[in-house]
Amino acid sequence: MPKDDSISQSLSDTKFEALPWHTLSGGEVAERLSVDPQIGLSPSEVQRRVNAYGPNEILDRPPRSLWWMFLDQFTDFMILVLIAAAVVSGIIGEPLDALAIVIIVLLNGVIGFVQEFRAERAMAALKMLVPRSAKVCRGGQTVSISVAELTNGDMVIVEAGDLVPADLRLIDTSQLRVDEAALTGESVPVEKHTASLTTVELPVGDRLNMAYKGTVVTYGRATGVVIATGMATELGKIAGLLQKEEAVQTPLQKRLARFGQRLALAILAICLFVFVLGVLRGEPVVLMFLTAVSLAVAAIPEALPAVVTISLALGAHKMVKKHALIRRLPAVETLGSVTYICSDKTGTLTQNKMRVEQFYANGQLVKEDSQAEMEGEPWELLYQAMALSNDATGNDKGEVIGDPTEVALYLAAREAKYDKEVLALTSPRLGEIHFDSTRKRMTTFHQSHEGVVAFTKGAPEELVDQCDTVLDESGQTPICKEAILEHAEQMATNGLRVLGIAFRKWPQMPTVLSPESNECQLTFLGLVGLIDPPRKEVLKAVALCKTAGITPVMITGDHPATARAIAVRLGIMAESDEVITGQELTQLSLQQMEERVTHIRAYARVAPEQKINIVKALQKKGEFVAMTGDGVNDAPALKGADIGVAMGIAGTDVSREASHMILLDDNFATIVTAVAEGRRIFDNIRKFIRYTMTSNAGEIWTIFLAPFLGLPLPFLPIHILWINLVTDGLPGLALALEPAEKGLMERPPRPPQENIFAHGMWQDIVWVGLLMGSMSLLAQGWAYHTGSTHWQTMVFTVLTLSQLGNVLAMRSERESLFQQGLWSNPKLFGVVLFTVALQMATIYIPFLNQIFKTTPLTLNELVICIGLSMVVFAAVEIKKWIIRRRPSCSA
Repeated sequence: MPKDDSISQSLSDTKFEALPWHTLSGGEVAERLSVDPQIGLSPSEVQRRVNAYGPNEILDRPPRSLWWMFLDQFTDFMILVLIAAAVVSGIIGEPLDALAIVIIVLLNGVIGFVQEFRAERAMAALKMLVPRSAKVCRGGQTVSISVAELTNGDMVIVEAGDLVPADLRLIDTSQLRVDEAALTGESVPVEKHTASLTTVELPVGDRLNMAYKGTVVTYGRATGVVIATGMATELGKIAGLLQKEEAVQTPLQKRLARFGQRLALAILAICLFVFVLGVLRGEPVVLMFLTAVSLAVAAIPEALPAVVTISLALGAHKMVKKHALIRRLPAVETLGSVTYICSDKTGTLTQNKMRVEQFYANGQLVKEDSQAEMEGEPWELLYQAMALSNDATGNDKGEVIGDPTEVALYLAAREAKYDKEVLALTSPRLGEIHFDSTRKRMTTFHQSHEGVVAFTKGAPEELVDQCDTVLDESGQTPICKEAILEHAEQMATNGLRVLGIAFRKWPQMPTVLSPESNECQLTFLGLVGLIDPPRKEVLKAVALCKTAGITPVMITGDHPATARAIAVRLGIMAESDEVITGQELTQLSLQQMEERVTHIRAYARVAPEQKINIVKALQKKGEFVAMTGDGVNDAPALKGADIGVAMGIAGTDVSREASHMILLDDNFATIVTAVAEGRRIFDNIRKFIRYTMTSNAGEIWTIFLAPFLGLPLPFLPIHILWINLVTDGLPGLALALEPAEKGLMERPPRPPQENIFAHGMWQDIVWVGLLMGSMSLLAQGWAYHTGSTHWQTMVFTVLTLSQLGNVLAMRSERESLFQQGLWSNPKLFGVVLFTVALQMATIYIPFLNQIFKTTPLTLNELVICIGLSMVVFAAVEIKKWIIRRRPSCSA
């Protein structure tokens, strides 16, 4: 068939995704696609097109093997240093230390592998969104085929309950409504039509003559021609973005990587120096080698990955109780660095249910809760219309089922004592004229004591044109259409969805029901303004964000007026601030976007790729961004954000799989609670690093300074490893349980580039470590020069107990231990007592004396050791007292 060949050739030359299909008429679309809408494609033409454009499938990138994914968990620099430390520990005859390090490394690897494996399931969830079969017209016959066999030009038939199988240009509709929430974020099903649109650059949510793959038909039926399949559909484009978007490193991961590299180099330099110095002093080469290696193993905080992992896991467990499910452990800490929270509106900032908020009737604007002003006519008839001209219904469970707008009208009428079920007993529905998107109104007919009353509701501008009179407290009077439309515009500007309601009385039921004959000569009753209201707790959460130095931003698929109204109510933006739309964003260059992004507080009608651009623009400005979302369209932005937050109730599988955290209650306030928990956890990780590094510094200073003071080597290798084992691990884990410090959410977020040693930590490591070393050397010098044979045991004991005093003192960077109380962290206090008991056991149990090369101390010697070790505790407490006296000082 040469004709078919020429058609295929012309089609292969057409870039379908570049065509503005919504601006073309149905006839032009069919002509461009070379298809007869009444007959559809021939089987031979279908095969040619499938060969040319591929199957209608969401393609996936080749997955990494599970084995490689597991090995990839061990490429972090800190992990490599720990593996080296384990090897060295085994070589020098410390198998228990080596085994402990190996277990820690494997534990971290397994946890990281599980997290990554779950994240890679996002694409699988995306594929599950598409239906498996579709109804099409081919060769003049209606047939059911596999969705994968659809191709450009196919005539597809959809009806209520169907998932749209491909991107369609609608050419015939019957009361079609499509739920596009997963794709656009629009909370209410969208009315569709077939008329061509004039604007080329329209957001997906405003292309009312299109239906998109993965969306759901909620009402009516339609026929559409396929204009895009597979990866060329809007859903496919999102899948492509999701594949390209790589997960970003968390602040803690970046900080620990830098910390590990610098620490390893510093430790190697110090150990080499100690080894050379000892050999030059005449110490045995083997002993100095073992001492240097032991010092290296001790100086590496091998408990750090375990403490970090357990801190994050405990934090994640605590967050679940507060309705935040953490999918990726590093996200727990990242929350503490968040500087921007970009939130969807519907269901997160708002209640996700429409509510009547304002009326205009009897010549006045009235709030919904002003019942005293709403008595007599026209209010009685207005409430009857809201209840009776309504398809929402109540069930036995007390639930109201129906369209969100209808449900809101039903509930408002019921609250005013106009119950639909009761009214329907005396005023049953006799007939109706269905809503359509051209008239933008609907009419229902009900029996009344005077005959029949018809209630008409719809768009104010369409309804008012059909009204001749208005009902007020004095009866029916001539209508002033301009005044009514001005009030409708004012209500819409305030973010309300506005419906007009009118009525007409008939002596009997009309024989012909048609818009032309029945929806005219109406009497206007009033306007009803509806809104999805803000959650009550979100106002406080937004204020807390600002106190904590976090900027909340609204990104919604809703209209600009609605976005502004909600954002202003919640304090996200001021009245004078601008709301920028997706269409306006397309006009901005990348540079202009980056210049303006930190000044914009609300976005409306944005496309999926624009959400990613907003995130990236903020990240380029050095901000750490939490992004919320519930739809398929949100998945790429969730994955690219520093923290992707999906909705647990309203969210799609795709958005949940691409996220770092899931809100089990879909509540913005929960994010703020999670941020506070993230800050607490990072504080505790910093406390552990401060503690373990001061302890290690104490060991290094003691060994380093002893030769310069004419003292022998203060420790044996086993002493170093013992101190490292008992004073790092358990106290460090107990520090992870520290409660939040006062004023946690009154300070700004940590700058993402801030060094982990900021706010005086490295100075603390130096001077506290030096003080520990000094007290240890003082004990050694006194015992050694008085001829005591217990000098090495005394050094060993002073350093161990000093570190335990240090961990108690540094539970807070400002508060005294005596203000906090020992029992505010009972596990830490218990660990300290347990470690003291273990240390006493190494001194006073004979068989342990042989293993640790210790000797029992006299009472006087033990008292001296305890007294010297208390100096460190006292010094840290004095430092905190000075900080409290000088609040401007950095902790």
